[in-house]
Amino acid sequence: MITAAVAPDTSVNGVALTIVIVLFLGVTVIGFMASRWRRAATMDSLDEWGLGGRGFGNWVTWFLIGGDIYTAYTFIAVPAAMFATGAVTGFFAVPYTIVLYPIIFIFMSRLWSVSHRHGYVTPADFVGGRYGSKSLSLAVAGTGILATMPYIALQLVGIQAVLEVMGIGGTGNIIQKDLPLFLAFAVLAAYTYSSGLRAPALIAFVKDILIYLVIFVAVVYLPAKVGGWDSIFSAAEAKMTATNEVTGVAQGSFIPGPGQYMPYWTLALGSAMALFMYPHSITAVLSTKNRNVIRRNASLLPAYSLLLGLLALLGFVAIAAGTMPIALDGTVNPQLAIPQLFEDFFPAWFAGIAFAAIAIGALVPAAIMSIAAANLFTRNIYRDFIRPEATPKQEAKVSKLASLVVKVGALVFVLFLDRTLALNFQLLGGIWILQTFPAIVFGLYTRWFHRWALLAGWAVGMTYGTWTAYNVLNPVTGKHFGGAVAELPIFGGRVYIALTAFVINLVIAAVLTVVLRAMKAPEGVDRTEPSDFLADAGDPRVSDLPPLTGDEAAGSTDRRTGRPRER
Repeated sequence: MITAAVAPDTSVNGVALTIVIVLFLGVTVIGFMASRWRRAATMDSLDEWGLGGRGFGNWVTWFLIGGDIYTAYTFIAVPAAMFATGAVTGFFAVPYTIVLYPIIFIFMSRLWSVSHRHGYVTPADFVGGRYGSKSLSLAVAGTGILATMPYIALQLVGIQAVLEVMGIGGTGNIIQKDLPLFLAFAVLAAYTYSSGLRAPALIAFVKDILIYLVIFVAVVYLPAKVGGWDSIFSAAEAKMTATNEVTGVAQGSFIPGPGQYMPYWTLALGSAMALFMYPHSITAVLSTKNRNVIRRNASLLPAYSLLLGLLALLGFVAIAAGTMPIALDGTVNPQLAIPQLFEDFFPAWFAGIAFAAIAIGALVPAAIMSIAAANLFTRNIYRDFIRPEATPKQEAKVSKLASLVVKVGALVFVLFLDRTLALNFQLLGGIWILQTFPAIVFGLYTRWFHRWALLAGWAVGMTYGTWTAYNVLNPVTGKHFGGAVAELPIFGGRVYIALTAFVINLVIAAVLTVVLRAMKAPEGVDRTEPSDFLADAGDPRVSDLPPLTGDEAAGSTDRRTGRPRER
């Protein structure tokens, strides 16, 4: 085993930093140029700014969804979890992405159809139209914004990890510590404001190419430098089976034992169900030009699961390499394990490419997430409750401004809260967002559930999930929100909290639906038709939206595109 120095290296890696700056400037240029790519007559509508004109084809969508799903959490936190505690907290991400793609294939094409038929921009738009309930729509929108914020913050944590390993940040005043992060997100905010979803769609090409290059080189090169895979797995097993001096139990799990089966599979299943409830995932789906693009991508995207498996195993490689992820303040931070591994074993120029790949891999999803959260605010809070008569141009303007606020909020989140809380709150985001599953996914197939019952189920699921997660204490630090699984006596084991809250949510929604139907409670107006869920590009109803109410209906502007309506 190779031993690394215990003391942090505070010198700046000039070569790597130069490479990162050059590549960052390159994607910045691409981000601003994206405003001219497939540009419509105007960008003053959410369909153009927030959904890229709803015209992305197979290749663009493959890179966009891949860039959307595989975030800094993937490149930093997954191998870091493998490095620190092993398979249960790290490798579950691999089966979860495998389970994920059939969900996309089955559900998302129906959501695409009904959304294009009615001009829906957000999942909350669909829920409001399906159930005739602004309250339920607001609950879905608020949950989406709430769950997205820590997810964006986690992208900043990934960028910080790269900066620290290069010798930037960690200690000192705000200029020394956080100025590079401010500059990165100021540039991100600028080209997102200018180009909308087109910017991350183009940059995703660069990001994915860099990531594939770095991971495949690392998987081929690094094992040979540390004694091969047999040595790697032996070192990982030795670390995970060793007793933790603080907790008195094993350090982690090399191979999950019988008592860890339930946490493992519930984390995988619950995470797969939750991921495409996130607004940024749905935004990528709604940007495609027809429903078959979604299905083709659901068939092709498992290639990313292979990449993820290789990436996760780099956490074990770091163990065998003796990597010491020491932050600039002298504390041990497992989130630095993979950047430090690259710093230790690769030439500075290639380490710079790897660091740039991770940083750009954080910027792409952060841009999509901020756009998706802004669209939720604009459509389902601003238009529904503040200014119902808002024009497409006004919606686009509000959404651009809201995207800036979301980025600033995420930046404040990272600067003033413990980084470990950012990671734990991201897990909490999964618990929250899964509670929108009944209203969105079941609504794609049936109108049986009562709107008030769905709202009650959502409220109980959110309350139970948040309270249960709060009471999970970190065994080392003793902090609340210390994990995403909790003991559930009815199942005789520990279960992913999100899945438990979802089951409670569903049971309450079903029981109350029966009660409310018996009481003949008003069910709201369903604005959809069965044929809406199978509509495809070329269907005349997709391009000729039903008439609107209010001032906008009297105008001659298509609310989806901001262009004159065809008569």
